[in-house]
Amino acid sequence: MANVADTKLYDILGVSPSATENELKKAYRKLAKEYHPDKNPNAGDKFKEISFAYEVLTNPEKKDLYDRYGEQGLREGGGGGAGMEDIFSHIFGGGLFGFMGGQSSRSRNGGRRRGEDMIHPLKVSLEDLYNGKATKLQLSKNVLCSACNGQGGKTGAVQKCATCRGRGMRIMIRQLAPGMVQQMQSVCTDCNGEGEVIHEKDRCKECEGRKVCKEVKVLEVHVDKGMRHGQKITFSGEADQSPNTEPGDIILVLQEKDHEEFRRDGNDLHLCHRIGLVEALCGFQFMLTHLDGRHLVIKHPPGKVIEPGSVRVVRGEGMPQYRNPFEKGDLYIKFDVQFPENGWISTEKLTELEDLLPSRTEVPVISADAEEVDLQDFDISQGSSGGHRHEAYNDSSDEEGGPHGPGVQCAHQ
Repeated sequence: MANVADTKLYDILGVSPSATENELKKAYRKLAKEYHPDKNPNAGDKFKEISFAYEVLTNPEKKDLYDRYGEQGLREGGGGGAGMEDIFSHIFGGGLFGFMGGQSSRSRNGGRRRGEDMIHPLKVSLEDLYNGKATKLQLSKNVLCSACNGQGGKTGAVQKCATCRGRGMRIMIRQLAPGMVQQMQSVCTDCNGEGEVIHEKDRCKECEGRKVCKEVKVLEVHVDKGMRHGQKITFSGEADQSPNTEPGDIILVLQEKDHEEFRRDGNDLHLCHRIGLVEALCGFQFMLTHLDGRHLVIKHPPGKVIEPGSVRVVRGEGMPQYRNPFEKGDLYIKFDVQFPENGWISTEKLTELEDLLPSRTEVPVISADAEEVDLQDFDISQGSSGGHRHEAYNDSSDEEGGPHGPGVQCAHQ
């Protein structure tokens, strides 16, 4: 993955920082179709956010500013632009994206500036959410250099940049015509937008003047029983460190993987079980392996018929409740009755079978002039032939040079 200062705009489009222009375009088109106000009135400002992210990341200058300096580079480099200030503030102003963790630049207690949160998805199985799980997550983050205490060099080595006067941005004035000038600002190249410079001879040998070093952090993550898809696990103050900045949080977002057999709905579980016709009529029992490895014997007594598509419930065998794992939801089982194929029984046996089944309904009286027709198999995926004939009729009547001329329709009598 490319080394960038911030990934929020990439996350909006669902691409990596190393995405090509073609990948950005494909991602934008897909999301724009889904969240366009004409097609999705409930999308809110999502379409504006997608458009803003695409505009920045497809503009080489804005993309370079954003990759190198993140939000600050866009703000100070004019990345918001006229007409985009509201959406810019909406995206970076704090509290917008629970998943991406946009936080205010100030700390929660109003003190020093607060760093960005680090967001990581954590894939978990349905078994993990049922039984709970403890795992370790290894990640790399920035920590203050211990050799120079985050100063970048020896005491007094850090000086205000004389070119930009510590602002990190340079202001240039260009004359467009007599009496007309244009003011532009760009990132200061002497200090790379930091507002400070350290002479090479005075730089810390450990961090090379960057003030921070990379460190591998191992987090012990506890997934509690009953947690859900999208739920967050927060490690406060464990994100990247930087001088004069309160570290943000590391936020893990649970991503539930699909299960082959069970489907979760709140605290309830659902599954589909296939049985044969004899089981549906004469009772059955089968063994079910639950998410915690227990074997449950499911029984249904003879004489009580199971209809195709009917649902039965096992109370108290659903998901455990979050922070109250001794209370559980229910397990719902939908039965798919599989009927035997043609020719499964001889004609002689059918008479015996009919004697065992409930009697037929009264046979209707058939008149002497009634016509006997054939009942044939039908493939529903092919549609009805009557519909095809109707379409053919419409097509032929609309053709130029038809029996009534172009654009003329038959009048109803």
